[in-house]
Amino acid sequence: MFNFLTRKRKKSFSAYDVLAALFLTTLIVSNIASTKIIAVGPLVLDAGTVLFPLAYIAGDIITEVYGFRRMRRLIVISVAMMLLTSATFWLVQVLPASADWTNQAAYDLTLGVVWRIVAASLVALFFGEILNAYVMARAKVQTKGNGLWLRLIGSSAVGDSVDTVLFSVIAFIGTMPSASLVQLIATVFAIKMAVEIIISPVTMRLIHAIKQREQTDVYELPAKHLLD
Repeated sequence: MFNFLTRKRKKSFSAYDVLAALFLTTLIVSNIASTKIIAVGPLVLDAGTVLFPLAYIAGDIITEVYGFRRMRRLIVISVAMMLLTSATFWLVQVLPASADWTNQAAYDLTLGVVWRIVAASLVALFFGEILNAYVMARAKVQTKGNGLWLRLIGSSAVGDSVDTVLFSVIAFIGTMPSASLVQLIATVFAIKMAVEIIISPVTMRLIHAIKQREQTDVYELPAKHLLD
């Protein structure tokens, strides 16, 4: 009985567990890192952009291997967890500080919650990731699993563009000149796509390895309505 249970536990372990943890951790850490503005040569962007493309890479792998519905559930859970994270940071922010603790300004600057930014992050994440998974899943069925690289890059282009535009507009419209906002959107989108293109050979190898290891390759045509 013990050996049987041990084998069952080993068999139940899935790469999905690691990918889901990576996806959620990337989202939360990227939001925190975004409080720092960095300069890379002539480019000025928030530091969260460095890590955020990994969320789309993990999402692509999950959608390709495990299907659209499983990815959609993870997106909904991730939005809820990000909201919980922000609510916790906000509650800690407004709770009265101890008289001998003098770091409130540092906390407010690093982890303080601006609800407009939170709203921008959640809306952009939800629609960007849902569309990325939707395009990836539909294209897989239509191409009968062929053209993986084009499906990866094409779905990411759709998801990244929607995510970047929604976040930038909701978060920054009215706070900077229109030309600067357009430049920010173009720069962030270009960086996200560049990272995903550069890493795409690794992404494809991981997809192949996971499919082989777990004998899983879901073909799942999403409903016309994304939330069905």
